[in-house]
Amino acid sequence: MAKVSVYNMEGKEVETIDLSDAVFGVEVNEHLVHMAVVQQLANNRQGTQKAKTRSEVSGGGRKPWRQKGTGHARQGSTRAPQWTGGGVVFAPVPRDYSFKLNRKEKRLALKSALTSRVQESKLIVVDELKFDEIKTKKFQAVMDNLKVNKALVVLNDNDQNVVMSAKNIPTVQTALTNTINVYDIMKAGTVILTKDAAKSIEEVYA
Repeated sequence: MAKVSVYNMEGKEVETIDLSDAVFGVEVNEHLVHMAVVQQLANNRQGTQKAKTRSEVSGGGRKPWRQKGTGHARQGSTRAPQWTGGGVVFAPVPRDYSFKLNRKEKRLALKSALTSRVQESKLIVVDELKFDEIKTKKFQAVMDNLKVNKALVVLNDNDQNVVMSAKNIPTVQTALTNTINVYDIMKAGTVILTKDAAKSIEEVYA
């Protein structure tokens, strides 16, 4: 089991805990991590790009000049792709870019992402994150105490004081244990878990 230090909000080490190898100590599968990231980005695409083909552009019904005898190349329509104002040859049309990953592949990709953060010493566990009020300055102070700039903060409970305090910090993103995903984990410089969140993740994914 991986031993990690647990820090308080002042940035002081208070204890050490063992993280389950079933979640935080698996063999990292880089291919599945890549596929999970590609899937999330593809699923987020709107797919609404559209351009008109020559059959959809208005006008161009009459042949611009007779077939022979003009000295020009033969033309059938002023809306052919080579004409100004003509249609697009292979015009993009609305489409669905999403694709599916198996449930087991998704779980292994998430475990691989978490394991990579442990191996790179980019995973920090804090005993708790509690604020009496919504205050960005207080949350920034915690980040400074932990010597972290860019982070994904994973909470077990939807504590609005914590979530709203972090909202105005552009380099910090918050998530609940049931909403974490591979893309956010890999994008974040450091993953910060509360003790409760770490236990909850182990219970769900072990």
